[in-house]
Amino acid sequence: MYRSNPKGLGDSIENFTTKTGIKTIVDRVSEGLNIPCGCEGRRKAMNAIFPYRDKN
Repeated sequence: MYRSNPKGLGDSIENFTTKTGIKTIVDRVSEGLNIPCGCEGRRKAMNAIFPYRDKN
């Protein structure tokens, strides 16, 4: 899912992997192996550790 207003590094990485097709490949492999990829948890953790400053 593309996030037009990224809140941190995790959102930016997700945007990059989505646009380049990497996320699609990872999702298909994790479904094929029946192992969750953990992408959402990593995205949230990266956003918490490396948030972007609010421009206000």
